[in-house]
Amino acid sequence: MNKHIIATTLLAGLSLASGAHASAYPDKPIKLIVPYAAGGTTDIIARIVGTRLGAVLKQPVVVENRPGAGGAVGSAYAAKQPADGYTLVMEVESSHAVNPNVYAKTAYDPVSDFEPISNLADVPNVLVVNPAFPASDLPAFIKLLKANPGKYSFGSSGNGGLSHMNGELFMNETGTRMLHVPYKGLGPALNDAVAGQIQVVFDNIPSSSSLIQGNRLRPVAVAAGKRLKVLPNVPTYAEAGLPAMNNPSWFGLGAPAGTPAAILDKLNDAVRQVLADPEVVTAIEKQGAIPAPMTRKAFAELIRGQNAHWKKVVEDIHFTKLQ
Repeated sequence: MNKHIIATTLLAGLSLASGAHASAYPDKPIKLIVPYAAGGTTDIIARIVGTRLGAVLKQPVVVENRPGAGGAVGSAYAAKQPADGYTLVMEVESSHAVNPNVYAKTAYDPVSDFEPISNLADVPNVLVVNPAFPASDLPAFIKLLKANPGKYSFGSSGNGGLSHMNGELFMNETGTRMLHVPYKGLGPALNDAVAGQIQVVFDNIPSSSSLIQGNRLRPVAVAAGKRLKVLPNVPTYAEAGLPAMNNPSWFGLGAPAGTPAAILDKLNDAVRQVLADPEVVTAIEKQGAIPAPMTRKAFAELIRGQNAHWKKVVEDIHFTKLQ
């Protein structure tokens, strides 16, 4: 038989097999790895989407939190799981764009070790402080920090995470200094901010929202294109003269590299159904986030572009890479 015919036949067979596998998928529960602690923004978005995704796919989507090292622990774990569609992972700006650029070595590659499925939501960042903090707006906040270098502390989700780097970027842009206190996720950092153990957190709206509404934390500025409906009296960083801080974060969904394209397409379609559900849209928007589904190609381009962006930021602020 002609070699070209043999090759074509083999490819056709593989395609049919892949299609058959995808048509049967999923036939058991799916594990969704969240590389951060429960209660943080990544966890909140994962649980909102995951619950409805399970209903669409007719199999439970079980969230599993694996925090540590700014998202590296859970991301590295997910990268090593079987590429069969039964392990998914939250691919977010912190773990898949910031973290790989702030560590000298990482246990995973944010591009080659994963298959992007779709972005889920764009999330405005927010600078929050303990209500007793003696500054009520951003200019007063910066003035106080300049007058007291190193006196105040900011908490983050961990060394090298987005909240850490937003703090470093803020200090570089304003000429201020604070003590960085890393936690295993933003949930514990927020708890200590409420308790007054630390004074400042560079957070995302979803994880801070209920604390802000309950007057347990005070918002100072948000990273968004315009003022948020949920915080109409809080200026954007751009309004306050810090445009470099005015970029919302992205929170998406991926799978281990090698997961069949047909399964990834099925998951992308399911995500689009979920993010078109009015109840899901309302739940996400109540968190101050914006549903943002994408094609697989567009999400892959976003991840590559954001890696380039954070590489430049790390260089610009002369950040010493973590070991």
